[in-house]
Amino acid sequence: MILPQDFPVDVLDDSKKLSVQAREKARLVIYSQALALGIGWVSAAEIDGINIHKASLLAMKRAFEAMTVNNAGNDASRDYRIFQSMSAIVDGLFAPDIPVPCAPLVKADAIVPAVMAASIIAKTARDRLMEYYGLFYPEYGYERHKGYPTKAHREAILRWGPSPIQRMSFSYPIF
Repeated sequence: MILPQDFPVDVLDDSKKLSVQAREKARLVIYSQALALGIGWVSAAEIDGINIHKASLLAMKRAFEAMTVNNAGNDASRDYRIFQSMSAIVDGLFAPDIPVPCAPLVKADAIVPAVMAASIIAKTARDRLMEYYGLFYPEYGYERHKGYPTKAHREAILRWGPSPIQRMSFSYPIF
């Protein structure tokens, strides 16, 4: 995520602290003003195969690779030369393998505007994906709980078994 210097940071916060409405408002501002952004997806099968830690780093790498510049239609996708003088900050203890200097920072999603914005985009994109999955698997209620292990989600898994999009390596108490 690359934000302009005059980005209105007052719409940002830790995505987990924002209401659905505030996240949506921030999402619209971010999409309209970000200089570059990308979303990196990792499937449940990939998470099961490599573990959640490695999968989160892979998603960050894919988000970097997916970044496109949003200035007058200039598509700089996959042209890393525009990023050569830049560096990145990511939330957490570890950095993904990307072709620019990258520093991990714990709680960056609560203090670094570009990381806050990236977290908001990631959360709203995932929520939309869960709403989409809710159309195909209505018995699981993904459109309501967004795949988080709520009581309703746990009950659906007990009743119907794991859905086709379920991570099998994630263990949590059913009740």
